[in-house]
Amino acid sequence: MAVFDDCKVLCRDCAAALRGSEPRCPKCGGRRLVRHEELHGLAIGHIDCDAFYATVEKRDRPELVSRPLIIGGDRRGVVAACCYIARMAGVRSAMPMWQALEACPDAVVLRPDMAKYKAVGRQARELMHAFTPLVEPLSIDEAFLDLSGVAERLSISPAQALAELVRRFENQLGITASVGLSYNKLFAKIASDLEKPRGFSVIGRGQALDFLAPKPVSILWGVGPVLQRKLQSDGIRTVGDLRGWTEIDLVRRHGKMGRLLHRFARGQDDRRVEPESPSKSISAETTFDWETADKGALKDALLPLAETVARRLSAAGLRGRSVVLKMKTADFQTITRSRRVDPPARSAGLIWQTGCEMLDAEPAGRSIRLIGVGCTDLLDPETEAEPGLFDGFGPSPPG
Repeated sequence: MAVFDDCKVLCRDCAAALRGSEPRCPKCGGRRLVRHEELHGLAIGHIDCDAFYATVEKRDRPELVSRPLIIGGDRRGVVAACCYIARMAGVRSAMPMWQALEACPDAVVLRPDMAKYKAVGRQARELMHAFTPLVEPLSIDEAFLDLSGVAERLSISPAQALAELVRRFENQLGITASVGLSYNKLFAKIASDLEKPRGFSVIGRGQALDFLAPKPVSILWGVGPVLQRKLQSDGIRTVGDLRGWTEIDLVRRHGKMGRLLHRFARGQDDRRVEPESPSKSISAETTFDWETADKGALKDALLPLAETVARRLSAAGLRGRSVVLKMKTADFQTITRSRRVDPPARSAGLIWQTGCEMLDAEPAGRSIRLIGVGCTDLLDPETEAEPGLFDGFGPSPPG
């Protein structure tokens, strides 16, 4: 990275690495400049597409560009996604639809078109792989990237690669994304949330601890509303408060998560960017901003997760002999249910339907804060006996 040692500035409009303090890029005249002492020496990126479902719909329906837009089902369901105009009115993902429409009665509501979103997601992933093979998808619209080898291969810095990547998103796919750049996954993910939409934020080693100290503990990975309330009951409201606790005490109070909290509070995260690879299971899950016992809302939340699992199965060329439903209650009890399917699952419809059937068998009234679905006992049809020709065809999920 020595070639970039004197460069502390990045032009987001042309991806040039720059020196100096000019207000405009001397190469393209752009004003969107990023300045940071460690800018070109950091290699872990997090890309998060901005209001992905809604952005894709507005791209294809220009008449909706200035309208509040909600992606979701009927009033008994939940919000799958929404645009930033709707967010300004108080709408949030996973919010009950009736509540969202009360907050934003003028919103246009569209049912999710998962096939279209998946296609755009695949195109985005292909653009990522043009810069690095080390891409770890978190969902259809976000991923970690390890760009540590990009300077040797492409003679650009990781920061330039990320700027060029989001330019291609906008020019070729018609979507926007926010970028976080840092030295580990924890801070890359935090940084990508700082300036949405179309943000590009950098957190370096030199500022990391001071940056974290005054922030609420909810900024840390894995700290949802329920855990945040538990920490607050112990007098822990900021990351600085968290640093006052020993690892032993945190583990006693919070188990394995306590160990992670101790490390994260000190800016330590040794998790590597792990590209998708064959595994024993493929799953997806989501944590709600609040607990819900509404099975209709839980089923709606399962639908995009089933789509994600089906996409990952397809990308890996695998099928699942068993479908697994995972739930975490308000008091952190984890519930796991599994059901064998024959023929093995590869479609979102079958995964979603099986997950819903297992959910229906659960007692009513149990408040859930996290729900997930996945497939285990994976098989490769090319190396094992071919399942039935019409595998996966069943009642289609709504929308």
